[in-house]
Amino acid sequence: MIRRLDLDLRTGVRLACRAVGEGSPRVILLHGFPEAAFVWDEILLGLAPPWAAMAPNLRGYPGSSHPTEVNSYRPAHLVADLVALIESTGGPLELLVAHDWGGAIAWNLAARRPDLLKRLLIINSPHPVAFLRELRDNPAQQAASAYMNRLCQPDAESLLARDDFARLLRMLGTAGWLTPALRERYREGWRQGLTGALNYYRASPLRPPTGPADALHSLLLSDEDFTVRVPTTVLWGEQDQALLPGLLHGLDRWVPDLRIVRVPEASHWIIHEAPDRVIALIREWLDA
Repeated sequence: MIRRLDLDLRTGVRLACRAVGEGSPRVILLHGFPEAAFVWDEILLGLAPPWAAMAPNLRGYPGSSHPTEVNSYRPAHLVADLVALIESTGGPLELLVAHDWGGAIAWNLAARRPDLLKRLLIINSPHPVAFLRELRDNPAQQAASAYMNRLCQPDAESLLARDDFARLLRMLGTAGWLTPALRERYREGWRQGLTGALNYYRASPLRPPTGPADALHSLLLSDEDFTVRVPTTVLWGEQDQALLPGLLHGLDRWVPDLRIVRVPEASHWIIHEAPDRVIALIREWLDA
């Protein structure tokens, strides 16, 4: 059974979490946009027993704190939430699993605080330096990520809410996993507000440049600051229309202990499309 936990962290943020298993959480799973912690439910149930696992709604998402300032969604604050969550629920993790925006936080945490996790599993989420390279130099990735600039506009909330969130549902696609019940589950969360989730995009400098003077062209991310020294597996659905395979090129430059698992038939939404495969990969690594 999945339990609901509301945890008040020393960062001043409350995170609404979903948890299974007893004892300290040994696995934490981080969601992305436009999702929430419930997307991990099938994975959570597949891990316990014997593992204790937890999936938080990140700041700005339903049930968790919604800081009003855009700068409150900068990476340093998001990483601080995760550090506080790990330390307040039993200390270093066996495994951190993260998808999409959750992956952005996880990459940063693993580089800055490798003492807090033994292993990292990233699912369709680009390493920050690789993402900077592709956004700066790859026209195909610039085009695929153009939606990021649209999500930063002041009217993004109202546009996404039109026609009962039709645009957001189109982002998820038309695959069979998106049942009527799951569509409504998504809508329930979106009705609670989109500003917090959109502020992740507004606060990030990593989005396609809009011209030669764009700040992205002068942004510097050092290899040393973003080198991940914990064993890492990257699970990648190659049909992802927003995050292209070029993001995997040269990834071992920043992740020395790296395994890449490519799934040619899966998309960005591989958690929904192939949950059994995700569970098997996690359990294989944990059991080893």
